[in-house]
Amino acid sequence: MADGRKSRKRRRPDRAASPAAVEPAPERGYARSRARDEAARAALKPLGPGERPLAVTVGAVAAALLALANLVALAFGYNSGEDTVSPGSDATGSIVAAAILLIVAYGMWKARYWGVLGMQTLLALTLIFASLGLVTASSLWAAGLLVLIIAAAGTLFWFLVKAMARIQMPERPSRQAGGR
Repeated sequence: MADGRKSRKRRRPDRAASPAAVEPAPERGYARSRARDEAARAALKPLGPGERPLAVTVGAVAAALLALANLVALAFGYNSGEDTVSPGSDATGSIVAAAILLIVAYGMWKARYWGVLGMQTLLALTLIFASLGLVTASSLWAAGLLVLIIAAAGTLFWFLVKAMARIQMPERPSRQAGGR
């Protein structure tokens, strides 16, 4: 070390492991995660004709009931837009919400990928707004109701993930050999 450089230990060739003693390194990080994903995909059973997972059925019924409840409330004079800035949209919001819920309910009843994806979007929005509402809950009853909504929406969302994997995204139509 007279020249100011640090010395480094060098590996001696006699310390190298013999080829027979070398074990395959365990998979790490991304490779392990990818192997786990492949195993989960292999375990999924595709839906049979006319089959619908229980979570999708529950979601379809829930969406249809919420749409019906929205329309019944509107028929009995409940006005969700009463205290809003835009009084001209009194019934419009309720009708649009009911229409969206009915479209999602139909798609889920037919076990369509877009229907389940739409329901998950509505559930995610419900989870976000209910969580934000929980922050400003003015009573214990309101907080309990919001926790119940969060628990129900979160549970249904969770079970729809696996159901959506079984439904599979529809294949894109292939181009014909002579087509553009």
